[in-house]
Amino acid sequence: MKQILNHARIVLADRVIDNGALEIENGLIAAIHEQPQPAGENLAGALLLPGLVEIHTDNLEKHLMPRNGVLWPILPAVITHDAQCVAAGITTVLDALAVGDLEGESVRLDTLHSSFQAIDQGMREDALRADHLFHLRCELAYPKLMDELLPLIAHPAVKLVSVMDHTPGQRQYRDLEQYKKYYGKKKVGWNQDTFLAAVEERKAKQAEFAGRHKQAVVEMARARGIALASHDDTDEAHIAEALRDGVAISEFPTTREAAAAAKRHGLATVMGAPNVVRGGSHSGNVAALELARHGLLDILSSDYVPASLLHGAWLLHAQAGWSLPRAVAAVSLNPARAVGLADRGDIAVGQRADLVAMTARGDVPLVRSVWKLGGRVF
Repeated sequence: MKQILNHARIVLADRVIDNGALEIENGLIAAIHEQPQPAGENLAGALLLPGLVEIHTDNLEKHLMPRNGVLWPILPAVITHDAQCVAAGITTVLDALAVGDLEGESVRLDTLHSSFQAIDQGMREDALRADHLFHLRCELAYPKLMDELLPLIAHPAVKLVSVMDHTPGQRQYRDLEQYKKYYGKKKVGWNQDTFLAAVEERKAKQAEFAGRHKQAVVEMARARGIALASHDDTDEAHIAEALRDGVAISEFPTTREAAAAAKRHGLATVMGAPNVVRGGSHSGNVAALELARHGLLDILSSDYVPASLLHGAWLLHAQAGWSLPRAVAAVSLNPARAVGLADRGDIAVGQRADLVAMTARGDVPLVRSVWKLGGRVF
């Protein structure tokens, strides 16, 4: 069945067609027209973008525990999370599931396997609107990491594995006071003595487990051809370590120094779209817009706010001086290619007809319609 989306400003990988039409057949882009066609759905000048590709979102966690101490049924939580992503223009979601947690008991540990199974069930039963894949976030200092990871990593929908180390005193939490401020909200009973004891306990776990866990995780990912990401790189030494491990993606570098080193060595850099929308990092790290202005940013991730992905890209165009195709690529083409997805991410003949129609009110983009494989999902 043929569809035509007409009178659209079509954002290609290298330019924008001012008033054209897109032809869709059997879920794929069949033709791109420089001029409007005699018939078709009139998009009235809306921008037509490739469907957004999200490679790191833990948005599901908010739906699993919508209020402190309240655990929501898993599949309904997944369906709600999925709907929120699609409404934000995201057609491909790599659900970032934390494998391990240094905080001990947590919703992440309690729901890891059930969340994985519910997402898998939702996709198999066609209950979800977006295309869902998996990003396994491996907490290297977690003692039971390998027990949790082994049943999951062989699944064909696992497209990204990241190696993380949230031990206080380094990387994102090199500033212990910042770490205490962030986690102190969860650990109400911490005083100075109990805080320092917790820091020492976590450093001891790091010394015991992180090195051998990282080696095992890296070997497993390589053997399966799964893309590898580092996390919270802070300096050139972290980038050198990532290169030795065969990492292709540097997630959330915390300093301009680390981002520059990553770019020099060919790693794709990922920053949080909330960082762009808010005008800076919530934890005091480098601002994403600063990296964008210095050519050190490749990919945006919505992280914990799905709506931030399109908004962040729009602000890269409006505030960082990026062309529209370049800004859109940061949330579509670049993340797709970084995790080995060659069939989506740009508007080109033969690609999946995953699409977003949007308009804007000043600096705020408005999602008007979303299609996955040519079918309207929003």
